[in-house]
Amino acid sequence: MKKEVKEKDKETRLLTTAFGLFTEKGIKDTSIQEIVDKANVAKGTFYLYFKDKYEIRDILIVKKSEKLFKDALAELRKNYISNLSDQVIFIINYVINELAKAPTLLKFISKNLSWGIYHNTILKIYEEKENEQDGVYQLFLKGVEESNIKLKNPEVTLYMIIELVSSTCFNSIIHNQPLPIEEYKSYLYDAIRNLIEGKG
Repeated sequence: MKKEVKEKDKETRLLTTAFGLFTEKGIKDTSIQEIVDKANVAKGTFYLYFKDKYEIRDILIVKKSEKLFKDALAELRKNYISNLSDQVIFIINYVINELAKAPTLLKFISKNLSWGIYHNTILKIYEEKENEQDGVYQLFLKGVEESNIKLKNPEVTLYMIIELVSSTCFNSIIHNQPLPIEEYKSYLYDAIRNLIEGKG
């Protein structure tokens, strides 16, 4: 048990250190040697957990974006919102606000926000599926069914919503294009409602 805790600690140190270096220097200019030196672990230990620095980057993107959605869901549960579109917009609004407060995190996640929901296709073995039934994905599918919303493919609709948010909000927050994020939100939320409720 003690050994498992120690190993987990090394892995966590590697992830934390890599994130710090990636956001400070960029992935291209960060070497594995720098990561292990700063994390104070042997280079061989790095390869026990990760294939290369790009895999550790992908895992970090998954973890960071997944945490945003988990935190958004936790906030949603503190509020009584019964309408599915309103629930999804509440979650998206929370995520956007958090990213706007943390441009470093936004740039790191870049336009890969959907990995926080669809990580199983990206990292098949790394992430354990804890609390999968409580995720945004399940909330959306359950909401579609309970509200009797006629969607051709609910999974694809959710994917489209997250991808739309991911790509357009990055430009809106970082470059104020096509509009500053607070102005852009109303257009985005109208588009999300149209995708869910089929008004488009």
